[in-house]
Amino acid sequence: MKELTKAEEQVMQILWDLKKGFVNDIINKLPEPKPAYNTISTIVRILEKKGFVDHTAYGKTHEYYPIVSKEGYTREYFNGFLNRYFSNSFKQLVSFFSQENKLTVKEMEEIMKIMNDQIQQQKIEKK
Repeated sequence: MKELTKAEEQVMQILWDLKKGFVNDIINKLPEPKPAYNTISTIVRILEKKGFVDHTAYGKTHEYYPIVSKEGYTREYFNGFLNRYFSNSFKQLVSFFSQENKLTVKEMEEIMKIMNDQIQQQKIEKK
């Protein structure tokens, strides 16, 4: 799956929220200053060529909708990120973020609880 540019991702975030919409619907959800209609129309057509969106035609007007789920893109993007920057190691990722973001003891305890819950769930599933 191809990665999105910042502008493409911004449009996809809106389409994921809207479920479907016309170019004007997307523009209405964007912050000021609003981009030109042609700019958003071009981005949506690029997203269509990349296989992220499709459309339903109503005469000359097109209603766009995502064909790649937000969860699917997030998973693919994150796996690529993990591979490129952390050699596919969650341990390196967690270590980096805990050191760089100066996690509080409470935050680390919450993360440990999530991990412990997952460990217990996997142990149950293996039985």
